[in-house]
Amino acid sequence: MGLTGLEIFKQLPKTNCKDCGHPTCLAFAMAMAAGKAGLDQCPHVSEAAKEALGAASAPPVALVKIGTGEKELTLGNETVLFRHDKRFEHPTGIAITVSDTAGEEEIAARVGQINKLVFDRVGQLHSVNLVAVTNDSGDADKFAAAVKVVAENTAYPLILITEDTAAMEKALEVVGSKKPLLCGATAANYEGMTALAKKYEAPMVVKGTDLNGLAELVEKVVALGYKQLILDSGAREVHKVLADQTQIRRQALKRFRPFGYPTITFVTNEDPIQAVADATVYICKYAGIVVLQTADPADILSLITLRLNIYTDPQKPIAVESKIYEIGNPGPDSPVYITTNFSLTYFCVAGDVEASRVPGYILPVDTDGISVLTGWAAGKFTAEKIAEMLKNSGIAEKVSHRKVIIPGGVAVLSGKLQELSGWEVLVGPRESAGIPSFLKQRWNA
Repeated sequence: MGLTGLEIFKQLPKTNCKDCGHPTCLAFAMAMAAGKAGLDQCPHVSEAAKEALGAASAPPVALVKIGTGEKELTLGNETVLFRHDKRFEHPTGIAITVSDTAGEEEIAARVGQINKLVFDRVGQLHSVNLVAVTNDSGDADKFAAAVKVVAENTAYPLILITEDTAAMEKALEVVGSKKPLLCGATAANYEGMTALAKKYEAPMVVKGTDLNGLAELVEKVVALGYKQLILDSGAREVHKVLADQTQIRRQALKRFRPFGYPTITFVTNEDPIQAVADATVYICKYAGIVVLQTADPADILSLITLRLNIYTDPQKPIAVESKIYEIGNPGPDSPVYITTNFSLTYFCVAGDVEASRVPGYILPVDTDGISVLTGWAAGKFTAEKIAEMLKNSGIAEKVSHRKVIIPGGVAVLSGKLQELSGWEVLVGPRESAGIPSFLKQRWNA
């Protein structure tokens, strides 16, 4: 948070009124320092204290939003250098470029290809996040026309890449209401670009020639009254980008304000394999946005998988929704399986049920996304919760029998579950890989 409990305590009214839900002001301050309470819980704090504590407790990396609606991309609010210290808050945005030198049909086709870059991973849909329109032609009218075609063919937020203020203004006349990312402001044009960003309330990339130049330029833009910024150090060689990204994050965490914003990186290598490798470096090392030229699904899937692994909250397992899942085309005589809603557990069970070639129903009990044995040990996978799932899920209306299969690892639950639910409980295999042979021996019999 940036402040200790005692430093926060000095700003509080010290009345020990308990209105915040804590026994003393000191206890409340300690909870705030640990991130377990918010300043809004104290109804008596002064405005001066709110301002002081609010500024000090703001995340080191500012929150920036790009676009509008369901596809809006949120970046920033990062607080750590390493994920195991806490977690990374917002996944790297992946942007695919579209050049304004292409014809209208070619641009529409390219955008259509980008729109299809959606992948199902452990029950969740993941995709690219932005379309970057580049002013390669150098012509303001062509740029605006290309931006219009892209906007008409995608719901993704846009990045408008041009250092020509006139071209940027024409493009914003077309899509300004959609809050695109302006890329970008340089030492030569920052005043005009900042004026456009303020007019349309759109985020803006600030591009330096090196870290020192970037810091100076950010301070100039902030002095003009604008703080919705994304940082570009200007580096394009991988080793230099890596060094810059690391320094920017480190200095941001030390509260060096000019670097307290998300970053953007550009993959420029023409070799497709090396380009993906470069992008992995940027995703691993703090890039808020990675801009790529490739729209090959094989390239993007590898990056999305990497991003998913890095930006999954280590304190919050991936879980599926707790409901009835049908595998195959089950009927009233099909078996009913119980498991937990931990994604890996569910998909293992689902895959093995499918491999058995016997359609069935799977009921993942809500265990806060933890596995069978862990859930049982934690008291989250119990006979009571399973019985409640059998009663409230509606499975009784889908099957004509009253038999349920539970994991072999929790056979100890069978007696109590049968008593509570009235269902006949069959103890299945300890590992889901044993489901096909279990069905042949027990269910079919």
